[in-house]
Amino acid sequence: MILDSIEYSGKYEGLGPRIAAALRYLREKDFLDFAVGEYEIDGRDLYAIVADYNLKPLEDGRLEAHRRHIDVQFMARGGESMGFVLRGDQPVISEYDEEKDYALYGGASSLFRVDERMFAIFFPQDLHMPGIGDPAAEVRKVVVKVRV
Repeated sequence: MILDSIEYSGKYEGLGPRIAAALRYLREKDFLDFAVGEYEIDGRDLYAIVADYNLKPLEDGRLEAHRRHIDVQFMARGGESMGFVLRGDQPVISEYDEEKDYALYGGASSLFRVDERMFAIFFPQDLHMPGIGDPAAEVRKVVVKVRV
């Protein structure tokens, strides 16, 4: 997992051409002008999902992981807490869904804050729990899916 401000995202472009393209895309666009939805950047190898949603209390959160994609999650408006733990022997809550590329897990995680204009990169071994906070708070997040 990587956590930083979009202002410093250029230093992570050495992680590969798709991650570099994802970070450039996030730096160059004003996502407050985008409609909610999905945007292809490089076909299904690299695409963005723009979402508005209300946060949820910690007890409603679930850890998730992906096999085919790296998540680059960018807070375009507002901020949220996220949980993180490396994949280990956590109990599986929902088996891996091949079509949706995720599985859900139980167990404890460490919480951290992602504020506006910050991003987090989650690799396949990173269990993450996004969207935690005051249910009255609405955020706008952009998730760029980077095919592994």
